[in-house]
Amino acid sequence: MKQFIIFSFSLSLFTNSFSQTNSYVSIVPQPVSMEMGKGNFVLKPDGAIELLSTDADAKRVANFLSKKLSAVTGYAVAVKSVSEPSNSSGNIRFSLSNDGALGNEGYKLNVSSNLVTISANKPAGLFYAMQTLLQLLPPEIESKTVVKNISWDIPAITITDYPRFSWRGLMFDVARHFFGKKDIEEYIDQMVRYKFNLLHLHLTDDEGWRIEIKGLPKLTEVGAWNVKKVGYFGTFSPPTPDEPRNFGGFYTQQDIKDLVQYAKDRFVNILPEIDVPGHSLAAIVSYPELSCTPGSENYHVRSGEVIMDWSHGAPPIALIDNTLCPANEKVYAFLDKVITQIAQLFPFEYIHLGGDECPKNFWEKSDAIKSLMQKEGLKTMEEVQSYFEKRLEKIVESKGKKFMGWDEILEGGLAPNAVVMSWRGMEGGIKAAKMGHDVVMSPTTFAYLDYMQGDPIIEPRVYATLRLNKAYQFEPVPEGVDPKYIKGGQANLWTEQVYNMRHAEYMTWPRGLAISESLWSPKAKKNWNDFTNRVEKQFERFDAAEIKYSPSMYDPVFTVSKTADSLLQIKLSTEVNGLDIYYSFDNTFPDRFYPKYTEPLIAPKDAVMLKVITYRGKQPAGRMILMPIEELQKRTKRKN
Repeated sequence: MKQFIIFSFSLSLFTNSFSQTNSYVSIVPQPVSMEMGKGNFVLKPDGAIELLSTDADAKRVANFLSKKLSAVTGYAVAVKSVSEPSNSSGNIRFSLSNDGALGNEGYKLNVSSNLVTISANKPAGLFYAMQTLLQLLPPEIESKTVVKNISWDIPAITITDYPRFSWRGLMFDVARHFFGKKDIEEYIDQMVRYKFNLLHLHLTDDEGWRIEIKGLPKLTEVGAWNVKKVGYFGTFSPPTPDEPRNFGGFYTQQDIKDLVQYAKDRFVNILPEIDVPGHSLAAIVSYPELSCTPGSENYHVRSGEVIMDWSHGAPPIALIDNTLCPANEKVYAFLDKVITQIAQLFPFEYIHLGGDECPKNFWEKSDAIKSLMQKEGLKTMEEVQSYFEKRLEKIVESKGKKFMGWDEILEGGLAPNAVVMSWRGMEGGIKAAKMGHDVVMSPTTFAYLDYMQGDPIIEPRVYATLRLNKAYQFEPVPEGVDPKYIKGGQANLWTEQVYNMRHAEYMTWPRGLAISESLWSPKAKKNWNDFTNRVEKQFERFDAAEIKYSPSMYDPVFTVSKTADSLLQIKLSTEVNGLDIYYSFDNTFPDRFYPKYTEPLIAPKDAVMLKVITYRGKQPAGRMILMPIEELQKRTKRKN
C-alpha cells in the first residue's frame, strides 16, 4: 500500500510539473480528472466537426465551435452530421452518451494525435467540453481576427469532468449604472468560458428601474433616468433642478426576450431581481402612492447623493423613505402586476425579490404601519417586513415560480418556502440551511466583486478589499451544514463605482476565475500555487480576446506597524510566488537595479514617498505603486 501511495504521489508531481510546463494545458476551472498522453492533435485546414446526433442543441454547440475555429484559423471547419464515425483523421467528433457519472453538465474529452472525441449526456456537457477544448488551444484562438502562421496544436489528453454545484452564478447590477443589451451578451460570453451557468440581473434599485412593465409606463419613463455624475458614488452633491435627468436606460420586453434566448443558447439561466421593499426609490418616484410617507411625490431617482445614514450600522437610517409600504394594498397590486410579467419573461424557476438593507425609521412613524401591526399582531419592524415577504412569496408562487431573497428575509420569520441568498457572510445561509431551506452562498467575505482587488492607494476606492487569494478560499458548504441544502454560489458585481463595461471586466477577472473553480472543481483539487500558474496563462487568453482584467495579484501587500521606539516599520509581501520587490524612498522610480526587499523596512526620517514595483526575473510583473509615508502612518493609527 505504501508503495502504491508513493507511486501515486510521484505520478501526481509529474502530472503537475507537465501541466505547468506545457503552455497549452492550463484549464480553469480545474477538471475532475486529467491524464496527459503523448503527442499533439493538429487542427488542419481540411478538418471537420463530426456530429453523431440529431439533437438541435448539440448541433448548435457544434456550430458554435465551427464558427469560433473558422473565424480565427481561417479554415473552413464544417459541421458534418453523420450516423456513424468516419475513418478520417484530423476531425473533432461530438456525440451524446449515457454515462451516469457525468450528470447533465459533465463531459469526456479525449485528444489523440489524429482525433478529438467529445461525449456528454446532454448538450450542455458538450458546450462545457468545447470551453475546455478552446483552453487547450494556443491563446491566439481567442483573437477577434484571423491569426496566420501558427500551428493549432492541442496536447494529447484525456479529461473527465463534471461540476460540483448546479448553481454557478455571477450577479450583474444594471440598476446603479445601466449596461445595454450588447454589454450583457458580452458578459454572458465571458462567463461561459469558465462554466458559469447563472446570470443574476439586479434590475431595480434607488438609482433606476431597468425593465419595461406594461401598464406601468412611469417605471421606465421616470424611474429609469437620473443625473450623470462622476467621482465617488455616495458622496455626490444633490442634483440641481437644471441638471438634465437623461442618464440611464432600460430593457424593453423584447430586449429581455432576446437576452433570455441568448443566454439559453449558451446554457445560462437568467435570474431576475426586483429589489423590494427597500432600495425602491425609483419605483416610488414613478408612483408615489406606493410609499407610506407623505411628501414622496417630491422625491427624485437617486444620482449617487447621500440618502442613508450608515453611521449606526445596518439597517441604515433613511434620510428619505425609499421603501414600499407593507400596509398599503396598492403595493401588493403593483407587485402582482410586476411579478406576473417578470414570470412570463424569465423562464427560470426562481424570482429574486431582494429584501436587503431595508430602513425601518419611516415605518416607525407611519400610522398605517401601526394599524397593520395591531391588526396582524406584529411586534417589531422585522416582523412587519416578514409579513411583507410572506405575502410576496404567495404572489410569486401563484405565478408558478419560487421565491428567493437576500438573507435579511430571515429576520422576523422566514417565508415557508423561501430560498435564501446569503450575502452578509455565511451565517444567514447556515441558519436557513439548518431550517431546511435551500441556500445560495454569495458572501461579501469571498464573493463581492465590487470590492477593491488590491491596495486602496491604487484601486478605485470602495469600502473594502477582496484580494484574489481570499476569493479563492471560497467554500460554499460550511462545516456542520447538510450539503443538500447548498445549491451553489455566486459572485456579485455591484456597480455603484463601475461606470463602463471595460471596468466591469476589470472587476470580474481574475476573481471570477477563483469563484468558478470553487463552484465547479472538486474541493480536494484546490491548490493556490497551481491556480495562480493557470491564471497567468488565462491572462494571455484575455489579452488575445481584448478582455480587461486586474493585474493586482502581482502588486505587493503593505503591512505597517510601529517599532518600540515609534519608527514606522513596513512589511511587504506578495500573493504570487516567485516575485521580487524593489523599492525607493528618494522619489525616483525603482526598477530591478534598485534595492530589493528582503526584510521589513524602516521609513527614513524625512521620507515622503515609498515607491515599489514587483519583478519576475528581469521583467516587471506588477504596477508601480506610489505610497505616501503619510498614508502608511495613518494606517498604523487605524489599527490601534
